[in-house]
Amino acid sequence: MADTDNDETRETRIKRLRYRANHRGIKEMDIVIGGFANECLDDLSDSQIDAFEALMAEHDRDLIVWVTGEAPFPIEELKPIFEMVCTHANRAFAEKFS
Repeated sequence: MADTDNDETRETRIKRLRYRANHRGIKEMDIVIGGFANECLDDLSDSQIDAFEALMAEHDRDLIVWVTGEAPFPIEELKPIFEMVCTHANRAFAEKFS
């Protein structure tokens, strides 16, 4: 899934993904995707990081519709990481606003 250079270390890859996750172009996705990346990337397996990178390749407009539940998430192989991102966002918002 991932299109990474073989010479890229895990640490460098995580830093690159974290930066991309926080600079998507739509603030809501910066918060949802970036928040997950900031707190969770270090704990993911390499295959989960691959899936996260593939999820980040999706358009922000599609991600917003899926995250808000306006449309079901259609990519079965990325569903586990998508659900992790959504669970993290829901927990973070609940903690912030409770």
